[in-house]
Amino acid sequence: MHGEYKPPGGELVAADVEVAGGRLVRVRVSGGFFPGPGGVLERIGAAVTGLPVSADTAAITASIRAALGGEVMPAGISPSAVAVAVRRAVLGASDWRDHDWQLVREGPQDPVLHMAIDEVLLREVAAGRRPPTLRIWEWSAPAVVIGSFQSLRNEVDAGQARRLGITVVRRISGGGAMFIEPGNTITYALYAPESLVAGMSFACSYAFLDDWVIAALTGDLGLAAWYQPLNDITSGRGKIGGAAQKRAAGGVLHHVTMAYDIDAQKMLRVLRTGRETLSGKGIPSAVKRVDPLRRQTRLPREQVIAAMISCFRRRYGLTDGGLTPAELRGARELARVKFTSGQWTARLP
Repeated sequence: MHGEYKPPGGELVAADVEVAGGRLVRVRVSGGFFPGPGGVLERIGAAVTGLPVSADTAAITASIRAALGGEVMPAGISPSAVAVAVRRAVLGASDWRDHDWQLVREGPQDPVLHMAIDEVLLREVAAGRRPPTLRIWEWSAPAVVIGSFQSLRNEVDAGQARRLGITVVRRISGGGAMFIEPGNTITYALYAPESLVAGMSFACSYAFLDDWVIAALTGDLGLAAWYQPLNDITSGRGKIGGAAQKRAAGGVLHHVTMAYDIDAQKMLRVLRTGRETLSGKGIPSAVKRVDPLRRQTRLPREQVIAAMISCFRRRYGLTDGGLTPAELRGARELARVKFTSGQWTARLP
């Protein structure tokens, strides 16, 4: 079995694994790095050999560290990166290029419909009825989008939202609240089989799934950007965007909202982030300084999006597609019965 993992800023690690009797009986480590001191890769493989097939990344990492002591690892890799590659081999993980990715970029959609499309496409990809998909969102109206586990009262000033005509919706993924205005936001979502992130913790998978965006920002647009754990894309000037995830029924939804421009005064009127909490429920949003892409790149929004799509296409392949009539009907019905209901939006009041 073969597994690969490239940690953010590191080198590709590959693990070829043989299993017998419920144990790892032969492990060979290779990759895109300089091997370093003689025999270190063999000692890494020997440290993993004999472990149970069920050994998790923490156990594999500990075994490698114990075997090497203070010996230096090859540059660009770590015991934890090797452990992830081994787990991906054991679990039969897939790679980006194993899939035929499809691009979906529709016209502006209502915020409620966007929430429903997320759930429908996650379900369709997990069931194998749709290929893995990159979707670029366009918003038809301003919105506040709160995470699945957040308190509505803690995150949103409902009175201000009503006065300003801002729709408040709850998404199916976790994470913090987002302030959305058409034309000021770049939002994208990935819908993939869970095999793409097999063997990875949530923390590893966030950076893994957004590595192509970092490449676009740095290589194509010339920004000094990086991934800030757990789920932020940032630069020295401030946060650019934040990610959220949902895994269900063999599929993974990973979406990111990046600030292209921002009306900071309006955002502070609507979001209660940093204010006194009104409820003891929910996960609060963190207060972070945001520096939008328009100011950092001096480029039109469409040019930034084009650079992102081009980078994804070069790396993984991407064909143009769209929502099917059945997917759109399903999303509209789900929007009606679920995402417009107070039972969902205020499920954590």
